[in-house]
Amino acid sequence: MPLAATMSTNERVTINLDDDGVAHVRLIRADKMNALDPEMFERIIEAGSVLQRMKGVRAVVLSGEGKAFCAGLDLSNFSRNPSPDEPSLTERTYGNANRAQQVAMQWRKLPVPVIAAVHGVCFGGGLQIASGADIRVVHPDTRMAIMELKWGLVPDMGGYALWRGLVRDDVLRELIYTNREFTGAEAQALGLATYVEDNPLERATAIARTIANKNPHAIRAAKRLQATMFERSTDAILLEESLEQHAIMRSPNQVEAVMAEMQKRRPQFDDV
Repeated sequence: MPLAATMSTNERVTINLDDDGVAHVRLIRADKMNALDPEMFERIIEAGSVLQRMKGVRAVVLSGEGKAFCAGLDLSNFSRNPSPDEPSLTERTYGNANRAQQVAMQWRKLPVPVIAAVHGVCFGGGLQIASGADIRVVHPDTRMAIMELKWGLVPDMGGYALWRGLVRDDVLRELIYTNREFTGAEAQALGLATYVEDNPLERATAIARTIANKNPHAIRAAKRLQATMFERSTDAILLEESLEQHAIMRSPNQVEAVMAEMQKRRPQFDDV
């Protein structure tokens, strides 16, 4: 495991990699409740790119500084004139996504699990970013909403892809069509929170550390398999399970997982 590393990726996002291999990613535009303007979009994507390349990362905890996780779109965007060379929304500038979609989708694209710790306010684009995480731990008093219809828009930061399988269809339609606000305490029943906790960051970090002490090859394989569930046929999923397991079985990390469990000690894995 590499030594703990602290780095300031940019002035809007910080990343700290601890000794357990947990990367703590924090949105730090606290004076604007971490609202999303063009600079925030770019810096979040930059942070995602850093995480893709960072050695020793086994799990990510995503949170927001100050009073909110993310208040959604900065309202100054509505009066902004787009740059002449700014790509169209329909251009796929990040693989299968545009810039705004990548801000939320990149957490699913990371090879390691991401746990979001959500507090304060989580509206619109902020909710779509949180939805990109594998697991969401939410404070019961968090104010949440799929906000876009309030401004005459539709969710377009990957929400429709990310909410598939999380929220019952008729419930999701009602949340989108009405843009009604709900609490973190309600979010679990709706499908938008995994846990409701008074200290979401503490619980999210505990989950991440548990994951970080599992076979990193198996964790990454499990995340890849999870991504296939809604995209592939049953036959293809069954084959993918077998391929992933064949690659892991009897590997040094898999043997170490067994030995550590039998010897009741902390495992010592080789990182990917």
